[in-house]
Amino acid sequence: MNTHTDNSPFGEVIYAYTRKQAIADGFQVEVSKTAQEAGIRFPVFITRTAFDAYVTVPPNVSGQDEAGRLWDVVWMLRFAIRKAVSGQSRLPFALYVRNDNRAAKLVKLVAMCGALDIDDPQPAITIMLPDED
Repeated sequence: MNTHTDNSPFGEVIYAYTRKQAIADGFQVEVSKTAQEAGIRFPVFITRTAFDAYVTVPPNVSGQDEAGRLWDVVWMLRFAIRKAVSGQSRLPFALYVRNDNRAAKLVKLVAMCGALDIDDPQPAITIMLPDED
């Protein structure tokens, strides 16, 4: 006999990890302000793994700063969004990143659009490494 009182066919939620918790725990970084400057209207977040890999400047790397690297990520995301097919939920994009004092290397990221949080259905974009989804 089904005794739960909600209308979900899956029953009550046992555990949910919210975006708010992920930000508080440091697993996601909000980059909406920079994304807005690049022309992206939705809130934008980047996973800590992607942020540390391609936004944070590695030690002893010259001629790089975090603001410029973040701008490159959101700017290339903007172009990927403009070229996206309607209804596409997983949006791969790439950019060149220099993580040493040699030549920049092409790196791949993925952006996904979904609800801002479990209790807020407004759209938000999450940038991550291809294997993080």
